[in-house]
Amino acid sequence: MGVSSPRNRLLQTLPPEELEDLMPRFERVQVQKGDILWSVGDLLDSVYFPEAGLSSNVAVTSEGRRIEVGCFGDEGMISTASVLNVDRAPHELLVQVGGPWLRIGVGPFRDALRSSPALHDLMLRYTHTVMMTVSQTAMSNGAHSVEERLARWILMAHDRLEGDELSLTHDFLSIMLATQRSTVTLAIQALEGYGAIQARRALIIVRDRDMLCDLAGNSYGPAEAEYERQIGPFRKGMRPTASASSG
Repeated sequence: MGVSSPRNRLLQTLPPEELEDLMPRFERVQVQKGDILWSVGDLLDSVYFPEAGLSSNVAVTSEGRRIEVGCFGDEGMISTASVLNVDRAPHELLVQVGGPWLRIGVGPFRDALRSSPALHDLMLRYTHTVMMTVSQTAMSNGAHSVEERLARWILMAHDRLEGDELSLTHDFLSIMLATQRSTVTLAIQALEGYGAIQARRALIIVRDRDMLCDLAGNSYGPAEAEYERQIGPFRKGMRPTASASSG
């Protein structure tokens, strides 16, 4: 069952003729909040291109501790391991906000990489940006306060989700920030005190994005700028408007 047009911004950068050849190989599936699509070591039999929602790659220690190492929305694909010919999942894939995703089998995806130079080049550049994000996360976890890291992560979620209301629980955020739930609660209260966000049950509302950027400091921005240099805009406030793109 093919899909006529993608709502994934990564795929939308492909030349029209190569995109037209690729789309019949996809099917559209719906993922739900809380789904774990694979665990560490599972066989990777599909590749996904989200059209909405938010998901995370989660590293899991031998003791069962879970820490986010990357997040994905409609600007990306899952999993870059398949681009690198790796057949087993290095991380858990956790859906935080559900939505429609495009799915293609690993075999057809690799056939497409061989037959489409533009797709092959795009996937290599995208893999580079994912590595940048992972390294930025590692630096942030080691060098920045919990409040700075929370501001960064809310900005990353805000970039990938529609609107200013982010359906995120404290439990999810504790995995994202590699810290205890009680510490997340204190950090949320601090950001609320600055007027950057408003927190409700299982919901974060962005009130002042510029303030969030100030609070995040240099923990946010370098990886996003590299995506925009290599692929195209996806940060809120930097995407072309409909009138600009039509002019």
